[in-house]
Amino acid sequence: MARPIRFQYPGAIYHVMARGDGGKAVFETDDDRKSFVFRLGQVCASHGWRVHAWVLMGNHFHLLLETPKANLVTGMQWLLGTFSQGWNRARMRRGHVFQGRYKSVPVTGTDADAYYFRIVADYIHLNPARAGIAGGRRGPLNGYKWSSLPSYIKGNGPDWLVMDRVLRSFELAQDGRGRRAYVAWLEARAGNAGGEIDQEAMVAIRRGWYLGKETFKDRLLKLLEKTSQTSTNARNRTGEALREHGEAEAERIVRRVVKILGLPTTADAMAKLPKSDDRKVALAALLRDRTNVGNSWIAKRLSMGHSGSVSRMIGACRKSGELASTIKKLANSLDEA
Repeated sequence: MARPIRFQYPGAIYHVMARGDGGKAVFETDDDRKSFVFRLGQVCASHGWRVHAWVLMGNHFHLLLETPKANLVTGMQWLLGTFSQGWNRARMRRGHVFQGRYKSVPVTGTDADAYYFRIVADYIHLNPARAGIAGGRRGPLNGYKWSSLPSYIKGNGPDWLVMDRVLRSFELAQDGRGRRAYVAWLEARAGNAGGEIDQEAMVAIRRGWYLGKETFKDRLLKLLEKTSQTSTNARNRTGEALREHGEAEAERIVRRVVKILGLPTTADAMAKLPKSDDRKVALAALLRDRTNVGNSWIAKRLSMGHSGSVSRMIGACRKSGELASTIKKLANSLDEA
């Protein structure tokens, strides 16, 4: 599978996440949690990072992170490396603490397009509610101390935690009144819906290598080209990396979903089915939602004929209540997995 793409540029905002090796617990004790927060503060000081939201769960963490300088990679290497060394040393063991490479998805952060910034902040802060450990009958969401939310209610977080941008994205006053309104909004969602994120937001968070509109994607590619060598080879490498990343993710989804839908796993058997088979069309729509592969790749992989036909079939599928419901169920299945 292609390695995750690392976009680095001044002023970048990321949704950063890493999970324990093999899904095992990382933050087993309060000492583990204190150590991570301490290391996070150190790397923010040394690299100039700003954190807008964070949460530590049992086996993973989330950050909504801003890097005024293009230094995500060196900072994350130091953060995860020093924390892992201390974690292993305390247990007299060796080996990986986190599973594979951390995930870092660029998020658009402009005031004019604040939707994606908001949903990541909400997704992070509502993690304890979705895990069933805070919110509603389990007590206040802001009572979970290992996230940035208690700082929002108190207004006294560490220097590296910046709350104004989240408040501004919700068009709230950047003062105590605004912070209390934001926390009240999250508490209501934690109590009434268990911290669930709406389907549109979940699709956006899970689907690909950036969070923003198409114009944000175009800016990312241009910024990446400017910060790399400006030769044709450099641009080709960028395009190739994006293509490989998208196709690898699409192939992963296909391998899982064909089993759920009862579709054949071999290309020859797939080709024997009608090009407009409802199961193929539902899978095609899911691939368009969750990856950056084009209709040509989908048409070839699922034996659906011409790429233009794929586009028309997906459009008709979205208007069909039954097929739209199938796509939603498939998306939920992927999220649960």
